[in-house]
Amino acid sequence: MYFIEKNLTKLRNVGSTYFLDPKELNQVKSKLKKGEYNIYYPYKDSEKNIIYTGGEPEVLLYEILIKVPVRHQDIMGSMYSLNIAPELFGDILIIDNRYFIYILPIVRNYFESNFLMVKNAHVELKELDIDYLKNYERSYEKLEFIVSSNRIDTVISSIIHTGRSNINDYIKKKEILLNYDYLKDNSYKLKEGDTFSIRRIGKFKYNGIIKNTKSNHIIIEVLKYL
Repeated sequence: MYFIEKNLTKLRNVGSTYFLDPKELNQVKSKLKKGEYNIYYPYKDSEKNIIYTGGEPEVLLYEILIKVPVRHQDIMGSMYSLNIAPELFGDILIIDNRYFIYILPIVRNYFESNFLMVKNAHVELKELDIDYLKNYERSYEKLEFIVSSNRIDTVISSIIHTGRSNINDYIKKKEILLNYDYLKDNSYKLKEGDTFSIRRIGKFKYNGIIKNTKSNHIIIEVLKYL
């Protein structure tokens, strides 16, 4: 796969990969020998991380200053509109109505010069010390559902309050990601720790079965990313 080879080449040449989501991280790790690399985590619970050898890679942290509330996907959309590839920036965090983003130095000048708006609102950028959020722990909203099974279409239909048959439309439109890949099988049974995203709805982590009910249903816990 080209993406894996590109990261392995970068690792060999400069000592670090690009930002990797959990699926990509495992793919690159599978090509390396145990003990010959380290993983850089920008903060305790970061999702996009970097594999490196030798010294820690340089990563930049910015606060996005904006006067109106925006969503994670709004900031993401602004990054994509500038054609900044996902591998060049890390997690986007919203903490107490403040907005933060990690980027690689290679895109610094372009980012500072062109990241001027989110939706229709002007923004300013403030560079912070890279350790500013080092001890941050991600917040989740705990959700519980009574479902007939832990099939992903059953769980998602409970989250978005629609019939299970309608989930196929989301799949066809590639609006559901499971563990950072497009969902293809609506009958997939969720495992503890699986993450899934529903376009325009949000991102979730499956936390497992809490207990069985007397009516042969199960009570499950799902964490919604905040």
